[in-house]
Amino acid sequence: MDKKSKVLLLLGGTSPEREVSKSTGKSVYQALLNLGYEVIVLDPGYGINQPFEVEDYFKEDDYSEILNENYLDAVNLISADQISVAFLALHGKYGEDGTIQSLLELKGIKYTGSKVLSSAIAMDKIMSKILFEDNKVPSPKWFHFQIGEHTTEEVDSKIENQFGYPAVVKPNDQGSTVGLTICKTSDQLDEAIHNAFEYSDRILVEEYIPGRELTVAVIDETALPVLEIRPKHGIYDYECKYTSGMSEYIVPAEIPADVSKELQEIAVQACKSLRCEVYSRVDFRLSPDNKVYTLEVNTLPGMTSLSLVPKMAKAVGITFEQLVEKIINLSLK
Repeated sequence: MDKKSKVLLLLGGTSPEREVSKSTGKSVYQALLNLGYEVIVLDPGYGINQPFEVEDYFKEDDYSEILNENYLDAVNLISADQISVAFLALHGKYGEDGTIQSLLELKGIKYTGSKVLSSAIAMDKIMSKILFEDNKVPSPKWFHFQIGEHTTEEVDSKIENQFGYPAVVKPNDQGSTVGLTICKTSDQLDEAIHNAFEYSDRILVEEYIPGRELTVAVIDETALPVLEIRPKHGIYDYECKYTSGMSEYIVPAEIPADVSKELQEIAVQACKSLRCEVYSRVDFRLSPDNKVYTLEVNTLPGMTSLSLVPKMAKAVGITFEQLVEKIINLSLK
């Protein structure tokens, strides 16, 4: 891509992952400048009330009121002839679920990452599980329900009958473990359900898989080396993901070669099953007997200094700037 081309950097948004998105945006912004691009920054949560200074986009305190209805006004500030591509540094609802992607397509603006349908499916954990099963992608046992469908006692009975405790309770359409609870016993279930319903009207309940936390980045249908995450909390929760020193990362993961190959193959298959494009990250649990379980596919994985995809790319000699450039070039194909 011509180094004189303009890139629209979209960050922030209105999801619970807004602060993470700002961090991703700041890292990508610096990389784009280092690569020689001219960058226009836009926060769809602000609508027409965008900051005058670039630095204000990255500050913890918001510049103005953020609203879901501002997205359309924000996108209408830009036309396709002003930029070559939009780099999506958004995470969570409206940024990762096909919403912003559909608005950009209506404007004729090219953007990084997966298209509308695959973005929506990957963000919908229930739909992802259905497609995983159809494409023989192994994942934990599960069931789902919506608000008002079951009492806590009925959910408890389903857990006991299908896989037992511990069980994982999480909202259907959030990322970064937002709203997720691991219930060790039924005593924690009622609070876990109420917590998950704060973020979604549908809940996914999965069997808890003891073992190791692993992840694989897939770029242009090619899997990068497997990375193992060793969180301080025992689960890779929001704090461990975004607080320096709260997790240890090993890449390549110290696992048998055949298991590593299996994880990479399943990662590619998981992405294909959801029709993902350009780049994604697939999260796994590996049981003590080395059985692989697919958790989810992230179509817009984090791109901060602590993020996993840049660490895996670095393991094969790809710098952060080269990774950003590669994502742009693949998105323009």
